[in-house]
Amino acid sequence: MNFEPEVEELVEVALDIDQEKERGLIVYNDDYNTFDHVTSTLIKVCKHRPIQAEQCTYIIHYKGKCLVKKGSYEILKPMREALSEAGIKAVIE
Repeated sequence: MNFEPEVEELVEVALDIDQEKERGLIVYNDDYNTFDHVTSTLIKVCKHRPIQAEQCTYIIHYKGKCLVKKGSYEILKPMREALSEAGIKAVIE
């Protein structure tokens, strides 16, 4: 007979507060999209002012990528999806 006591293990459950953390929406350069398409999409999707969208488009072109928006994952996710649907490569970091 085994007389060792049963041990219950307490496990802490960490809430995923990572989604609350501010993140960045990064758009990458490609060889397919025109300046006008990227600029107008940033205005439409990210609510950029025209000059802001144009500046981001130039940064994307010359640097290869640009942080176009900051916010929580929940705010950035639909923007990333809309950019992807428009044929623009974007990621949330």
